[in-house]
Amino acid sequence: MKNIRCLLVDDEPLAISLLENHIGKLDFLEVSATCPDATKAMNALRQQEIDLLFLDIQMPDITGIDFLKTFRNAPKTIITTAYREFALDGYDLDIIDYLLKPITFDRFFKAIERYLRSSSPNTTPVPPNTETGFIFIKSGYNQVKIELADILYIESVKDYIRLHTRQKEITAKYKISDIETELSGKGFLRTHRSFIVNLKNIAAFNANDIMIGTTEIPIGESYKAVVLKILGNF
Repeated sequence: MKNIRCLLVDDEPLAISLLENHIGKLDFLEVSATCPDATKAMNALRQQEIDLLFLDIQMPDITGIDFLKTFRNAPKTIITTAYREFALDGYDLDIIDYLLKPITFDRFFKAIERYLRSSSPNTTPVPPNTETGFIFIKSGYNQVKIELADILYIESVKDYIRLHTRQKEITAKYKISDIETELSGKGFLRTHRSFIVNLKNIAAFNANDIMIGTTEIPIGESYKAVVLKILGNF
């Protein structure tokens, strides 16, 4: 899957940092560049292809709104600002969404969902590639070899993860975000802050849960839009 390339334009470093943190939670997004003002943003847009622009309104020299007005065909844009009164100006320019600072992850997620709905199919998340293989997990003093196809789902329990396989359960001291990274592109999907599932072993799903055998795995609210979109294309 081709990642969605994002350009972040804001003169506040903390605002840029927050957006980078939100983007980092979604593996189909990537930050291509960050810029403190519209002039540098224009240079960035000339130098590389950008799919999605996050644009502050109040910036030095030229506002985000005036910057967008310079385009004949503006990039798909999500406005970010601390000023609610600029919302109508933004929507007049056919923006994707308008995010009011400080931007929560839930609200950010909804904006990304709107972007996905507005985009062509080749920017829509697709299921990760399923593939054969294995990983080694340190459990106690041993490195335990686990066939990926045998993993049903992974559960986070405080500072540990519990791998539920066809044969047994394995507990290891891991962050769920670390095992999520290790399994990226291998047919696994994070559905909740505490759960990762093996796509091959999904028996059924609805808007709130995924069935792995007779076990119900919850779909977290902040993951729901992307999870259901991926499962719908699987």
